Amino acid sequence: MKDAFKLVVEAGDEGKRLDLFLARKVNVSRSRVQQLIAVGEIRVNGQTAKASYRLKPGDHIEGRVPEPEELAARPEDISLDILYEDGDIIVVNKPQGMVVHPSPGHERGTLVNALLFHCRDLSGINGVLRPGIVHRLDKDTSGVLVAAKNDLAHLGLAAQIKARSMKRLYLALVHGKVAPDEGRIEAPIGRHPVNRLRMAVVKTKQARPAVTHYRVLERLGNYTLLECRLETGRTHQIRVHMAYRGHPVVGDPVYGPRRRPFDVPGQLLHAYLLGFHHPRTGEYLEFRAPLPEIFTKILSLLRRQNG
Repeated sequence: MKDAFKLVVEAGDEGKRLDLFLARKVNVSRSRVQQLIAVGEIRVNGQTAKASYRLKPGDHIEGRVPEPEELAARPEDISLDILYEDGDIIVVNKPQGMVVHPSPGHERGTLVNALLFHCRDLSGINGVLRPGIVHRLDKDTSGVLVAAKNDLAHLGLAAQIKARSMKRLYLALVHGKVAPDEGRIEAPIGRHPVNRLRMAVVKTKQARPAVTHYRVLERLGNYTLLECRLETGRTHQIRVHMAYRGHPVVGDPVYGPRRRPFDVPGQLLHAYLLGFHHPRTGEYLEFRAPLPEIFTKILSLLRRQNG
């Protein structure tokens, strides 16, 4: 547990929001401060206060910041589509609809739960809720994902991601007629300024550089099948970049149009190829995952309509 704190507001901080002031002073995230305020861990002048409270000179703020409790993921007997496995790594084809690691509202049925049952042990670098996880795929994005069984493998794979040497190719069906046939989208991504559950192309200090390369594979009337290559790996990157360009991914419940043209459970985005050097042997490995059935059905339908 972190030490309790006591602060006195000085004239230079007058008018600042309580949550923003504390996030800077006690070096925790704003969302964490808001949680602590909501449960009564923080008081102003001896009384509970709202996160939006505007500070006054001489205000006395006291509270504590307990370390967040992290629940360990539990092994679950869930079948896996394993593309490759050895003593260091496991490569799987994640189905659409499966969450990668436990989180509030998704404590069970995740890929991590399945991996823990199958492997019995995974790299502990990312903690007990994300053991072995080196990179992620969104819940409704299917395709190839590699996990590390030990810390040597984890560090080796993470280094390749940081160096941008891991090859990651996606297939995406998007709205509209994409032009030109090939392109590079470079636009920083950060939290949406209003809806904090969404990401967006923004120009803030918190935004991080993001680069997506795309290539048109097939034109299907008012839809385009793209191959996308990630140069960086930001949250929702392809989905945000394509929506930013006016071509949201078909079926995307967050960044796509409200009225969906097809009955699909989520975005038609598939990580079909993953290439990297084995973290122990250095051998280059490359894995492909076939398109899920719903994706192939929509493509077949559009090909018949536009044939």
